[in-house]
Amino acid sequence: MTTFRISPAVADAFPDTRIAVVTAQGLRGTEPWPRTATAVEDLERELAAGTWQPADESDPRIEAWHTAYRSFGTNPRRVRPSVDALGRRLAKKGALPRINPAVDSYNAVSVRHGLPAGAFDLDRVTGAVEIRRADGSETFTPLGEPDTVESPKPGEIIYTDTTDVLTRHWNHRDAHRTRVTDVSTHVAFVLETLNATRDGDLLEIAAEELHSLLTPHAGPTAVHYLTRKQPQADI
Repeated sequence: MTTFRISPAVADAFPDTRIAVVTAQGLRGTEPWPRTATAVEDLERELAAGTWQPADESDPRIEAWHTAYRSFGTNPRRVRPSVDALGRRLAKKGALPRINPAVDSYNAVSVRHGLPAGAFDLDRVTGAVEIRRADGSETFTPLGEPDTVESPKPGEIIYTDTTDVLTRHWNHRDAHRTRVTDVSTHVAFVLETLNATRDGDLLEIAAEELHSLLTPHAGPTAVHYLTRKQPQADI
């Protein structure tokens, strides 16, 4: 069992935050996931036809993250929230990257609904996962750069476990150690909003959509929510 929690300082600074944690055990990432392939292809087809566009920084869902990034000292136009960067890439190239079925699933749900998403291989996580402000002593090795070590600035919001940082700038980039691969079997996926009053229903729709993509290719699955009033979940 892994505990996920929002620190009091983060909950107080962003009181309308709501985070969905979708967990899956027994994932089978080496088999075909046709519903995920269709979800990705549908996005690309709708973009090409002009019937849908990914949310950009003028959208209140993305604008809220830009404001949050600035509040902890990150320039969101240089270091973009994940959903912002993914949407821009899709709009420019007309296609989403294909990584593996689990990652492709949360990417599709993220960009479809304009909500940041990420995932952690729980077999590589140590201790509890906490969303908190960095104190400057932490280390981070970015996804795809196993020989790089960074140090978040004090005050930056991070996901971290008892070893080191799992995600910098709240949701900009995940760590290499806990990356989800096609052989990851026990995974926690996160979807986030800073404005649950406005987008709480959208978050639930997105979480259920992700859950439905995972369940044909997994054993037990579940959806948990973190809020200021319920800042912790054991998954």
